[in-house]
Amino acid sequence: MNIALVIIFAFLLLAVAMGIRAKKGHDMNLEQWTVGGRGFGAVFVFLLMAGEIYTTFTFLGGSAWAYGKGGPALYILGYMMLAYAISYYLLPAVWRYGKEKNLLSQSDFFASKYNSQALGIIVALVGVLAIVPYIILQFKGLGIIVSQASYGTISPTLAIWIGAIAVTVYVMISGIHGSAWTAVLKDIMILILVMIIGLYLPFHYYGGIQPMFEAIDKAHPNFVTIPKQGLSISWFISTVLLTSLGFYMWPHTFGSAFSAKSEKVFRKNAAISPIYAMLLLFVFFVGFAAILQVKGLEGADQDLSLLKLSIKTFDPWVVGFIGAAGLLTALVPGSMLLMSAATLLARNVYKPFAKNATDNQIMKLAKYLVPVISLLSVYLTLNGGNTIVVLLLMGYSFVTQLFPALIASLMKNNFVTKQGAMVGIIVGELTVLYVTITSSTVGTLFPSLPQMVKDLNVGIIALILNIVAMTIVSVVTQKYSIPLAKKEATDLE
Repeated sequence: MNIALVIIFAFLLLAVAMGIRAKKGHDMNLEQWTVGGRGFGAVFVFLLMAGEIYTTFTFLGGSAWAYGKGGPALYILGYMMLAYAISYYLLPAVWRYGKEKNLLSQSDFFASKYNSQALGIIVALVGVLAIVPYIILQFKGLGIIVSQASYGTISPTLAIWIGAIAVTVYVMISGIHGSAWTAVLKDIMILILVMIIGLYLPFHYYGGIQPMFEAIDKAHPNFVTIPKQGLSISWFISTVLLTSLGFYMWPHTFGSAFSAKSEKVFRKNAAISPIYAMLLLFVFFVGFAAILQVKGLEGADQDLSLLKLSIKTFDPWVVGFIGAAGLLTALVPGSMLLMSAATLLARNVYKPFAKNATDNQIMKLAKYLVPVISLLSVYLTLNGGNTIVVLLLMGYSFVTQLFPALIASLMKNNFVTKQGAMVGIIVGELTVLYVTITSSTVGTLFPSLPQMVKDLNVGIIALILNIVAMTIVSVVTQKYSIPLAKKEATDLE
């Protein structure tokens, strides 16, 4: 067993131990398991929300897009900055309403706002449908990281199984408490390593960051700029818009908002998070550094760029720490995703049909669903070939369809009816499914349009159709619907 593998497994055991120990001192009822008893302060909420940008996507997807796509990879920074600005106004309003109504999940919020259990069920199913590709992303990244960092000693398949078992165990035992404590370890590790390798590699191979970009431009002219078609400026802007609107629509992120002590936490995080996100530049630097040093990676193999360059450059013990940090970037968000999916299915899909079920029974069902969802995700991970960024963008297209109905619900005079919200979401999701299954783009759907329009992110079409359907159905059904009480409206002050 090499030293890299020893370090990776040591951190795996430490993460599991921290996750299990997090239960100590807490009566693990449904509220404690899902939202930590609404007692998390600024640090834990920051790590659960802002810290969630540092997933396997950070280690693999960001560097892979810098390696394979060049300039368009910077859309990742753009959408994060815009999302944090939105959170300054959005999350306090969500938190206030959630505390007033004692809500535990994203689906609870929609069901309460629109006084519709049917809408709550739809939102829960949308959330689970979006979460599964995100879990696959974490497991896929976990397999790549552990296999590569262990120099092939552990196969990707075995690494995925080990990671899935580990995260399932501590989620079932400690819920969100386990995720919060292991997030502390994860963020300390990744911040240190990302800065070190992000600066060292450009200087080691090129003599600096500017010389690196000069060398890339000489070998591949205009590679680090936005192209005129394809991933063009219109694609860039539409993708930033789509993903920023969907950033807090992920059920695990939305649900984390209910765990805070007060709404002030979110405004502090909104100020700090953009600075924190800027560290992603170091991940891009690694991907750019790999372009001329690790040649020939195509398709899904581009996700290997960071690890292959690290293995080429560093001693095994350093690679072990890089692999350990990568392992944690899969375990922490993976735990949040599993818990959120299980809670949505148990509380917001099953409970409406089992009205006499107690919170204790719902929590037990949610815990039993964790290994079921984990096994399904492992199966899909081992039988899929999409690259990490593609998986993430697909999930974003799903969850962003919830944004119009959410914003409408926060208005003082909400004109959207429950029927309008349901139809809008369903139309948006069906559009996303169609374009995903058929691999359609705006260009293939409407070939006669100008190139600038054809390059738009296809998820924007789904969002536009969603809003149109929501508006039309709401206008038609308004006179038949009982207006929501004014006290139900929460403005974005």
